[in-house]
Amino acid sequence: MNPWKVSFFLLAGIVLAAVVYLFSVVAAVSESDPLPSAKPDTGSYNALTVQTTRADFEGIANTYIYRAMEKDAMAIDLAVEDEVVISSQLEVFSYRLPVKMYFTPNVLEDGNVMLKQSSLEIGKLNLPPSTVLKVLKDSEQLPPWMVVRPKEEEIFINLDDLPISGDIKVKAKEIDLPEDDILLEIFIPEE
Repeated sequence: MNPWKVSFFLLAGIVLAAVVYLFSVVAAVSESDPLPSAKPDTGSYNALTVQTTRADFEGIANTYIYRAMEKDAMAIDLAVEDEVVISSQLEVFSYRLPVKMYFTPNVLEDGNVMLKQSSLEIGKLNLPPSTVLKVLKDSEQLPPWMVVRPKEEEIFINLDDLPISGDIKVKAKEIDLPEDDILLEIFIPEE
């Protein structure tokens, strides 16, 4: 047999094995991190309920995201429509593909927010949402108050860890995006 044919098939086999290995590593979704436990309130607080709109909530959320990720090259943008839309870019083989992930927000009993993924757009590729969330989690230095859980296809927003000055705490009370009705509770410590 011709040595060039042997070399060609050997090289083609190595390239194919590398591509299969790469996709298997990306597609493997491991066990998600556990949710942080709620921090007990130790002190006296005055509560203030604030009603806001989607536009104002979007501005506040993006401000905190930009501050937390200012040194990161790959930007994440959050839009609040009838669902929460997180836009970013995914780099695959030195190509940047636009990614849009759609989430339904749910307020948890402790006042934190769980974003449950409802759909996904990633260029013209058809990838499972858990794989995209895993790549997002592994490739981005996300703020510590955003916990990505690829296996469950959700993002936990830990409002307890939101960096707010003056020991002020924020809890979500109600989020109804189609009705443009968002209620937040602001807890201000007593002197």
